Amino acid sequence: MYFPKAEMDFNMKKLVRDAGTALSRVVQLTEEKLGTSEKTELDARFENLAERSDTTKVWTEKILRDTEAVLTPNPGNRVEDFLFEKIEKKRPNRLSNLEYLGLDMIEAGNEFGPGTAYGSALIKVGQCEQRLGQTERDFISSAGHCYVQPLRKFLEGEMKTILKERSLLESKRLDLDACKNRLRKARSMQGQQSAEKELRVAQSEFDRQAEITKLLLEGVSSSHANHLRCLHEFVDTQVRFYAQCHSVMQDLQRDMASLSLVTPGAAPYQALTLQSPDSADVTKNGHQRARVLYDYDAKDSTELSLMADEVIIVHEILEADGAEDYLIGERGNQKGKVPKAFLELLTY
Repeated sequence: MYFPKAEMDFNMKKLVRDAGTALSRVVQLTEEKLGTSEKTELDARFENLAERSDTTKVWTEKILRDTEAVLTPNPGNRVEDFLFEKIEKKRPNRLSNLEYLGLDMIEAGNEFGPGTAYGSALIKVGQCEQRLGQTERDFISSAGHCYVQPLRKFLEGEMKTILKERSLLESKRLDLDACKNRLRKARSMQGQQSAEKELRVAQSEFDRQAEITKLLLEGVSSSHANHLRCLHEFVDTQVRFYAQCHSVMQDLQRDMASLSLVTPGAAPYQALTLQSPDSADVTKNGHQRARVLYDYDAKDSTELSLMADEVIIVHEILEADGAEDYLIGERGNQKGKVPKAFLELLTY
């Protein structure tokens, strides 16, 4: 292949000039390290902006890693997702651990027999675990869009640009200080004039680059505001996720209670607490079971908080005061007054 002589000369001159500039920067940096050369310092405002940018980068990287670890605990899956993103392909649609658990519970329930108490309960719980798993996957997807992606975009876009411009500013600063040193060392009039000209050009380029970099560093404040909005969205997503999970579990709790009530030979299902040995035979002592109609928050330490659809043991209050409106309710080791209006007495 033929290259014109003029082009080859230009390329050679550029190569020599670039090599000379690089060598000059290395010499200047070495002299600064040794303390034999002065260094141009940036103003305090710029230094504060640069420090805030560094802090933002470090903590955003940590928060991003931690959030990704929460959303995708398996590091192998995180690596796989990263590779699929790089080649711009859709991530594999994996089942969550909860969904795998649900599938196995349903399969086991069918194996034991849907008509048995244990098999029926396994199927119910398995279906619930599957709903929880789907809810979890929806949450992971929403959190990725509203929080993870904006943080990653900031690091791979704006922050990379800031680092690039700061690196270029440091190069311009080394060129400027090298020109100052050459001017101080110049002996002849011609050498001084040449050094002064180089210094003016270097000072102009340094000032221009410092202004560009400063504008980018000031933009970090806008990024903080954007990250705050994303954080609000992330929290809202978490609130919806846990509310949906709570609703699913409440439905399961009611289903489990109804299963144990209608299944012959099944032990009564008690919400949250185990039934104590003393209360297991309490109906033999004239006490009665009651179903809670509505949630009820205890007003003081003498009352018992209730959850809708749970079944508790109740008996009459011995004291005269308030006996017409309240009963004594027992749930495991917990005991307290409960309003009659919130209960449905069971006749079996």
